Amino acid sequence: MNIRIVSPSAAIDPQLIDKAAVVLESWGHTVSIAPHAQGKWAGFSGTKEERLADLNEAFADPAVEAILCSRGGYGLAQIIDRVKVDERKLLIGFSDITCLHCLCANHEMPSLHSIMAKHIASLPADSDPIKTLRTILDGGKNISYTLPTDSLSRKGKATGILRGGNLSVFYGLQGTPFEVKKKDTILFIEDVEEPQYHIDRMLQNLRLSGLLASVKGVIFGQFAGCKDDERVGCSLNETLLNSVAPYNIPVIMNFPAGHVEYNLPMMLNQQVEISIDDNHTTFTQQLH
Repeated sequence: MNIRIVSPSAAIDPQLIDKAAVVLESWGHTVSIAPHAQGKWAGFSGTKEERLADLNEAFADPAVEAILCSRGGYGLAQIIDRVKVDERKLLIGFSDITCLHCLCANHEMPSLHSIMAKHIASLPADSDPIKTLRTILDGGKNISYTLPTDSLSRKGKATGILRGGNLSVFYGLQGTPFEVKKKDTILFIEDVEEPQYHIDRMLQNLRLSGLLASVKGVIFGQFAGCKDDERVGCSLNETLLNSVAPYNIPVIMNFPAGHVEYNLPMMLNQQVEISIDDNHTTFTQQLH
């Protein structure tokens, strides 16, 4: 596969891109690096125009088959309305890359919520996130996980289109042309180092917008560094569960995806089947 590494948001240690490229090439892929991917302008990898140019050139280049975002951070909201996607490309990343996942969703374009340069460069070859990403890049046609059921999960089964990503970024797109469709959605959300009250505020937005009432299931990923706050009057887990309490839908708690090393890849904007019973939670996707 021909892979282009871009940095559409925050600046990254250039060595992490080089190391990730070496790993990807060792898997048999051809890797190119966008002109400004290893750059720095303020806290970003480049100016708005430079980052936009790198993205649009990667989408426009007929040789490029996959676009790997080097990292998240912040910056895509500044340029998302000028990005021109190509449905034939596979977009890869998470965190601030949720902006691009939502753009892809509006084009009914599957995109991969996955580890990026840092973890491609550093995780062991036998780690599950690495093995799954490698299988997908090699043309694998399914993603399947079987996990112990978290004691807080809500049992049930559902099939729908997996949409979402980082809660803060996803929430920031509500009420814009880049908010995702509600119909047939299984919602995935995660976040990092957000105050509990802010998480509640964002979930209330998803409730008030009607999104939570319309989804077929919810997957709560990792909320890394998000702590309980006694001022809210309940735990963070209770805040999450309270947001979906009125709805008769299956809920997966503590799914291993988000701002953690054990960040299992998932194909957003594509059908997923989830099943939760007393002992096992399964997540299954047939890739197109």
